[in-house]
Amino acid sequence: MSSSPSPDALLGPADIRELAAVLGVRPTKQRGQNFVIDANTVRRIVRTAGVRPDDVVVEVGPGLGSLTLALLEAADRVTAVEIDDVLASALPATIAARLPDRADRFAVVHSDAMHITDLPGPAPTALVANLPYNVAVPVLLHMLETFPSIERTLVMVQAEVADRLAAPPGSKVYGVPSVKANWYAEVKRAGSIGRTVFWPAPNVDSGLVALTRRTEPIKTTASRREVFAVVDAAFAQRRKTLRAALAGWAGTAAAAETALVAAGVSPQARGESLTVEEFARIAENKEPGQQ
Repeated sequence: MSSSPSPDALLGPADIRELAAVLGVRPTKQRGQNFVIDANTVRRIVRTAGVRPDDVVVEVGPGLGSLTLALLEAADRVTAVEIDDVLASALPATIAARLPDRADRFAVVHSDAMHITDLPGPAPTALVANLPYNVAVPVLLHMLETFPSIERTLVMVQAEVADRLAAPPGSKVYGVPSVKANWYAEVKRAGSIGRTVFWPAPNVDSGLVALTRRTEPIKTTASRREVFAVVDAAFAQRRKTLRAALAGWAGTAAAAETALVAAGVSPQARGESLTVEEFARIAENKEPGQQ
């Protein structure tokens, strides 16, 4: 069980700037670093994520530890994945100083989240993260694929990306991220975050996206890789009909039409109108021997 939260444990604006100055850290655009400086915001994220006292939470891109501390107050344990050398080495000391009675329930993995294949300790049950804007979607999809034990996810991403992830079929912003996220989970928008809670303040608004892993995987005989190949092909030329857009994937336009008809999908439809289940049916009906 988690201990009662300390009112001084979380980092405020002055704490963040002081810590950054001591470490010689300057947030970089290259890594999409925008540090959360508002304690109420990180508490709201933890609350919205529904973090429970028995949860093992994995956090990607903890930065200086704002969200990490709030997660550690609420969860059983937290594992943070940090690519930055200085930030990764400083984080344990920050945790030890501000939440000493929880320090043994924290671990940092100094690595690129895109290359993570395993984590120390018990399997994670939740992913909660302020994801770097430039790699948010690939990191999210990689984590969901690599760690099937993650049941619940709440990520803060650029508002535009949040809209895409949660978009339903038929929406103007429905696309590759929408379909692929839906392969793993039920996805919904879970709130908005203003610019002023970050340092430095980004030029865009942020949004929260909640993902609840499907209790039953998509029923299909096609593999994830095969389904995602259809999705990628369909949206690479999203203005074209599926008969034309999938010609390269199927080998010929005629072969694409055959697969589409067999899947019960109109060859004149466009990718933006299809559910993930329909993409899976198309993948199942690809003619053997085609690339």
